[in-house]
Amino acid sequence: MFELIRANKRKSAWLIAVLGSILIGVGYAIGFLLAPEDPAVSALFVIIAVVIWIGMLLASMAGGEKILLKTAKAREIQKADAPQLYNIVEEMCIASGLSTVPKVYIIDTPDPNAFAVGLKPERAAVAVTTGLMAKLNRDELQNVVAHEIAHINNRDTLFMTLAGVTVGAIIILGELFWRSMLFGGRGRSSGGGRGGNQGAAVVMIVAVLMAILAPILARMLYFACSRRREYLADACAAQYTRYPEGLASALDKISGQAAQRTKKAETSQVLAPMYIINPLAARSRKAGWFSTHPATDDRIRVLRGMTSSASLEAYEQAYRALHGKESVMTPSMLKQSKDQSVRDASKDADAGTQRQWREVQDLLHKVDQYAVLACACGMKMKLPPEYDQEKVACPKCGRAHPLPPEMLAALAAARMGRK
Repeated sequence: MFELIRANKRKSAWLIAVLGSILIGVGYAIGFLLAPEDPAVSALFVIIAVVIWIGMLLASMAGGEKILLKTAKAREIQKADAPQLYNIVEEMCIASGLSTVPKVYIIDTPDPNAFAVGLKPERAAVAVTTGLMAKLNRDELQNVVAHEIAHINNRDTLFMTLAGVTVGAIIILGELFWRSMLFGGRGRSSGGGRGGNQGAAVVMIVAVLMAILAPILARMLYFACSRRREYLADACAAQYTRYPEGLASALDKISGQAAQRTKKAETSQVLAPMYIINPLAARSRKAGWFSTHPATDDRIRVLRGMTSSASLEAYEQAYRALHGKESVMTPSMLKQSKDQSVRDASKDADAGTQRQWREVQDLLHKVDQYAVLACACGMKMKLPPEYDQEKVACPKCGRAHPLPPEMLAALAAARMGRK
């Protein structure tokens, strides 16, 4: 697995270098288009491009994880809040060899999904939706968490942050180019320009093509690398859990739930590629040129092709059975593959029960600091922090209950904490 991490770091460095070169090229092209006769303008825009890039990188390194989690409206939970989810995260950390247990967050939405963030394992976090916890059984939930732990362990979260920031900088420069063109900043070359009329015309055409196509090519390159990393995370998840069918079933359920929605999920375009299935394109089970993830049906078929072993080599064989000579793993990764038999499904494999929904609701109430007051008739009343009355009537028997002083104080403190 260390070889896989090293290979991912090398590929990430290569991709960032390529995207950085495109970024500098776009800056130069904009400067040339604005002032073909003045090389200093091109140099200035190269510097602007690099400054934008470095500024965005520094912002991401300083607190990128917190920004992304806040954008997703994720809330941190502790082990006492969701023991089963925490146990699964801890199990997958042990199985993957990850030394630091990431923080765990929940997102209050019925749409089942999950993502991981973290420039390094010590700063990592796994976020799952309440819909995922309610609709998946333990085997399926374990595999989804394993997939996200694999992204952290393989340093994919670092790659997604750095590459996403670089692509974002390229797009910003592309927008800057179009705005400058709209405001009439179209430089014209004279005979004494850079290499004469003919040479300047050729460079002008190249500059225009660079400014137009660079953001598109950068996105395609970024998404292509993202798709390969999804395959690798699927393979690692199958190896960690020794139950590929769990992830195949989870992916089927997540995409199936997405197909039932009448509109796309409201998700940030920056955050969407980090989910196990992109919520902005989740209803489509096929991948296109600009897809951030492989086709869901293809991922499921590969996982279900692993019938006798849950190793990386078994995943590679299942992948090649569908894609011919194309490969996901490098030879060095396959050498480190350990043969592992596929285990049977867990006995507690039922999912989607009313009990699970109640447990998720109880979790949300606990995280939101609801107060619970029991009535003699057996009714449990859950009071939100916004409740500021000193008494409450039981909706079942009508008995009036004065709130204890400590409960009033806890509700008041919770209200203050939300402000």
